[in-house]
Amino acid sequence: MQKAALIDKAKKIQFLNSNTLRIVAVLLMVSDHIWATAMSFGNWMTYIGRMAFPIFAFQIAEGFVHTKNFKKYALRLLAFAVISEIPFNLFYSSRWFNPYHQNVMFTLLLGLLAIKVIDNLKKDISPKNIGKSLLWLALIAVGGTLGFVDYGFLGVLTVVMFYLCRGYRFTPILQLIGMILINIVFFEGQVFIFDVFGKTVEIPSQGFAVFSLIPIWLYNGKKGKSSKVLQYGFYAFYPVHMLILYLIKYFA
Repeated sequence: MQKAALIDKAKKIQFLNSNTLRIVAVLLMVSDHIWATAMSFGNWMTYIGRMAFPIFAFQIAEGFVHTKNFKKYALRLLAFAVISEIPFNLFYSSRWFNPYHQNVMFTLLLGLLAIKVIDNLKKDISPKNIGKSLLWLALIAVGGTLGFVDYGFLGVLTVVMFYLCRGYRFTPILQLIGMILINIVFFEGQVFIFDVFGKTVEIPSQGFAVFSLIPIWLYNGKKGKSSKVLQYGFYAFYPVHMLILYLIKYFA
């Protein structure tokens, strides 16, 4: 009875559906991108912006589980990855072409392909399929690294982590461990320096991504209002907002 009461209580506080979770991620992403263009002095904007990608990665894992047509899902990601590349290049480097940094849609696509491989492996654990799956996963990992996708191999790994952590009794704990390892232990980049009782402590700015678990844990597993306009609107927002911010920066 006590266990059932705790489950009911947990469900009551899980009030974010898939659409609202996407809106949260979009707002966080825009905060980070505004910091990168118009308000570079507001470091807090990029810190909270670190929470955006894990939410998108989580939704890719959820989308894989619930999609009725994997091929269509993957092709949709690929199409918007290609569409987003020029706005992304202009936004980050003010150039039409930049071979050293690819947009996050490619990262999410590689993550989706990786969990497809893992899912196929679960269904067939024959020696032949194990070897084939390991080869595909290695190619995806190399593609993420040498392709210079946003967040690199660790970004692809984030999608995989959320997929592998689904459905367990201690899923939140597993997700927390995974996020700490990916974003603090393994991640190398800009650090946030602050003072704790007279001692200097350094934490990677990407470490703030761990706080993305708060809205993720508030997710209720429901899709919310469904429409093609809304679905494609979320995808289209990514290249459109980067193009707008680039133009603002260019003409300012």
